[in-house]
Amino acid sequence: MGSHSNRMVDAAFIFPGQGAQYVGMGKDLYENYPQAKEIFDRANSILKFDIKKICFEGPQEELAITHNSQPAILTTSIAALKVFESSGLYGQYNIRFSLGLSLGEYTALVASGSLTFEDALVLVRKRGELMEDASRKNPGKMACVIGMDLKATEELCKGIGCEIANLNCPGQIVVSGKTNNIELFASLAKEKGAKRVLMLDVSGPFHSSLMTPARDKLRDHIDKVQILAPKIPFISNVDALVQNDPIKIKENLIAQVNSKTLWEESVKLVAQNGVKTFLEIGPGQVLKGLAKKIDPKLEVKCVGTVQGLQAQPVV
Repeated sequence: MGSHSNRMVDAAFIFPGQGAQYVGMGKDLYENYPQAKEIFDRANSILKFDIKKICFEGPQEELAITHNSQPAILTTSIAALKVFESSGLYGQYNIRFSLGLSLGEYTALVASGSLTFEDALVLVRKRGELMEDASRKNPGKMACVIGMDLKATEELCKGIGCEIANLNCPGQIVVSGKTNNIELFASLAKEKGAKRVLMLDVSGPFHSSLMTPARDKLRDHIDKVQILAPKIPFISNVDALVQNDPIKIKENLIAQVNSKTLWEESVKLVAQNGVKTFLEIGPGQVLKGLAKKIDPKLEVKCVGTVQGLQAQPVV
């Protein structure tokens, strides 16, 4: 062990957003850890329907519906967090930041003591419903553009009524818009130098002005909820800055619905503060993949399964 055995590792919590869900997520945690069981059982009683069954058994189509996937991912992530916090591993880390991608912001706020699990769960269920409603009114799609620079992407978007939705990592830009505009964008992007354009498996044009009706309705729900100053510095998607003021956090959560997410900048801010270890808490390994593209030197440990927890080396 040597003399370094007591040195804590500076780390940041990162929490996944929509798209990270998969059928069976959280099931092994539920069966092996009372902390996870308690969170899933509580989620069921808060939401008054069987979110646990949707997580564990699917079907995939039902889990993928926005108003199901958002509370499902939040619940699975918090279950994983509670298990991690009660394990011997937690004491090895000095958690310096908490951040999440889009929906993951709500999880990050729960982790930082800013928002209660109950309030976050009810909010994201509502957020999902409002986003679904807005998508029905303004049907649209999202596409991931690979290998096209930001300026060229912005120019093309302007010309055909699409918008940049996510700046997740270098060389990868997510664009949002009405269905036919996105399809037109995809066909033209290849001519403008894009290596590939992939259609995302989401039910609407998220993080664009087409979501404004959802933002306006979500405001009423967020206004009613108590948000405290975070105990762990929280980084917001909207401006990629550390936000400690509850009023500003609320404003950003509302704005985030129809604004682009600055994930790459947020991760870089953590790294600039000397933190190179990230703990991806929740289902999947989406954020690990993005982090490696942002900076190959970053280390991401995935804590979303029993195997993931057991694979953590003792520092």
